[in-house]
Amino acid sequence: MTGSEANTDDLLVRVSLRPPHQAPTPDGSARDDRSQDPRALRSRAAIVQAATTLFLERGYVDTSVDDIAARAAVSKRTVYNNFADKERLFTEIVLGVTATAEQFADELIAPLRQADDLPAALRELARRHLAAVTRLPVVRLRRLISAESARFPDLAREYHRRAPGRVLTALAAAFADLAAQGRLRIHDAETAAQHFAFLVVGATLDRVMFEGEAAMPSGPELDRLADSGVEAFLAAYPPDERP
Repeated sequence: MTGSEANTDDLLVRVSLRPPHQAPTPDGSARDDRSQDPRALRSRAAIVQAATTLFLERGYVDTSVDDIAARAAVSKRTVYNNFADKERLFTEIVLGVTATAEQFADELIAPLRQADDLPAALRELARRHLAAVTRLPVVRLRRLISAESARFPDLAREYHRRAPGRVLTALAAAFADLAAQGRLRIHDAETAAQHFAFLVVGATLDRVMFEGEAAMPSGPELDRLADSGVEAFLAAYPPDERP
């Protein structure tokens, strides 16, 4: 098993396991409605897993439907019975990842609003965020979407809106609340969210994206980088000391 095969589950791809009802196949014939068949569900899950692995390993162009069918141990027709074509399969995989990313963003930010020790909560958030975005499958997915952004511009924009963009939106909302409570001195919550994100993940993520897996920092170094980013953020946006 390759490294990407071992780690694609980490993406928690949320593709619907129920194929579209009576959607046409490429040859124009109607699909049977077998969405309740456990074997059909297993086949669909195997196709998603195989396609995710191959897209991350080889890229979109160099992955064929034949390759996906062989890796999933299903027929080519079974792939088409579940997904209209390779483009639809790729789109559903990326959108499935964004659903997970949206939930992660909400869970990541939620503890900030009720934190007794705000600097500690910010450090914990920063460590979790940096660790998440530098996981190998996530980095590979970002590279893949970036490489295919000209082919799938709408999909790339949607990924940005619902993954990194969702984190920024949630951060900005939390910072606005904290500023209203007098806990942070922030006048522009959206800008503060952008500053926090870049201080914590920007330089490290850029390096890993461009220099490859060999540039991946160790766990302790990721924690140090996250803590350093929070320290710089709090120097720029200190607790509000107004009476």
